[in-house]
Amino acid sequence: MTEALDTATTSLIGALNDIDDDVERYEAAEALKARIDREVKDVKANVAKSLYDGRSWAAVGKLLGVTGSRAEQISRAAR
Repeated sequence: MTEALDTATTSLIGALNDIDDDVERYEAAEALKARIDREVKDVKANVAKSLYDGRSWAAVGKLLGVTGSRAEQISRAAR
């Protein structure tokens, strides 16, 4: 992970831990996780689509360490 991502992660976890109410902190953690999951899926889809330019899905899969079929699924933000 890059230093910028480490800093951002530390900040987010700190903000969650600053919430005094346990239930509110739990709910905020769940909401944050859901948002990050959605947005990371979109980032991964964009990476796969970018890598596909001029390559086969099999080649993209090899670069990402997955099968070509999975690379194509990633590009569609599937699962």
